[in-house]
Amino acid sequence: MEPVYLSVTALTKYIKRKFDADPYLERVYLTGEISNYRPRPGHQYFSLKDDHAVISAVMYKGRFDKLTFKPKEGMKVMLIGRVNVYESGGTYNIMVEHMEPDGVGALYQAFSELKEKLAREGLFSLPKKQLPLFPKRIAIVTSPSGAVIRDIMTTVKRRYPIVQLVLYPTIVQGKDSAANIIKNLQAIENKGDFDVVIVARGGGSIEDLWSFNEETVVRQIAAMSAPVISSVGHETDTTLADFVADVRAATPTAAAELSVPVLNDVIRYIHQIDNRLYQKMRHLHTMQQQRLNRALQSYIFRQPERMYEGYAIKADQVQQRLTNQMQQQIHLRSNELQRLQLRLENRNPAREVQLASNRRQQITGELQRAMDRYLKQKEIRMISSMQSLDLLSPLKIMSRGYTYTTKDGNVIASVKELRSGDKLKVNFSDGYADAEVKQVVEENDYGRKESKF
Repeated sequence: MEPVYLSVTALTKYIKRKFDADPYLERVYLTGEISNYRPRPGHQYFSLKDDHAVISAVMYKGRFDKLTFKPKEGMKVMLIGRVNVYESGGTYNIMVEHMEPDGVGALYQAFSELKEKLAREGLFSLPKKQLPLFPKRIAIVTSPSGAVIRDIMTTVKRRYPIVQLVLYPTIVQGKDSAANIIKNLQAIENKGDFDVVIVARGGGSIEDLWSFNEETVVRQIAAMSAPVISSVGHETDTTLADFVADVRAATPTAAAELSVPVLNDVIRYIHQIDNRLYQKMRHLHTMQQQRLNRALQSYIFRQPERMYEGYAIKADQVQQRLTNQMQQQIHLRSNELQRLQLRLENRNPAREVQLASNRRQQITGELQRAMDRYLKQKEIRMISSMQSLDLLSPLKIMSRGYTYTTKDGNVIASVKELRSGDKLKVNFSDGYADAEVKQVVEENDYGRKESKF
């Protein structure tokens, strides 16, 4: 058998198909040192080498633009990609899909493994809860300091100032942050009266954002009853919390905008609806008035007797037939009555009738008395319940001279929350008064203790 000679193109295509079909070359994790790197405006071409080998690498512009660091000649990196054969040159290279500096590769690997695990469980494909159109209370899980909470508060105040924001001060970075995030999310879930939950923090490295990649945190977010908006890191940062959240926002400001409508737009829309409804009703009234005017000009109203002339004749005929039939029925019933009277004389039921009548009267009296007792009990119980509800009314309690005090929108429950010079709002049953703290005096079992701040 003579050997079959292949062309170089055929051999190269065969090798490429082998590379493409090999599952081990479809997703490769490599570490090495960048070599022959020169920044280009489009796709990036460089080499990855170690002490004994070198491989060409290509990274498309779209993926390269998502990098959070600037590659440099000689930098040690860890990358993920697939091995590809370049047919025209008869060479192979690695198409880089993701790259990061060496040292955080373990976190990226843990991220990928946990992501695949949770995806297999279907945690990322759970139905997403819809954000309410007009929320009343929004819980915010973030650090109490920094630009994140200020951006959210400023945006919400500008767009929809009637919503209540409740901040749950949270540690968002470090070894205790995951436990603190879970604690606050559980507190929000137990409270149960929030319409939206915003989980937010500023940008940072993968180590800084790692708390939002913890499995316990991700599962807690997925278990929340209220819809959750995730705004963790910058727009290019991605955490597992983003995948399980009902909505992902690129920035804290975007999270605030997604959580509330614009009050002025809502009011303007209501006015538009009100105006359209008024115009519609006015048009409908005009049409009905015209219809009424046309009806009033009808002969039925000008000569109403014409409307029932035919019916009057028909009624006379029906009355005559009815009279004849009634006479026949009376005659038949009269004969039947005579027969029954004869039978009744033979079997006089007067005694049984009298006994049954007496029993009926007795039962009727007992039933009437029982109903009177039942209604009286219900009336007493209703009056008691109304009095109890009236005593528990917060407005009635405040009308007796009680007030409640707030600072920055939060109710003050203890003097420990006050400092001299704080601006307060004292709420009465019929209004409120602004006040300023001059002195803070704390009382305990041992007497008074003046606090000066």
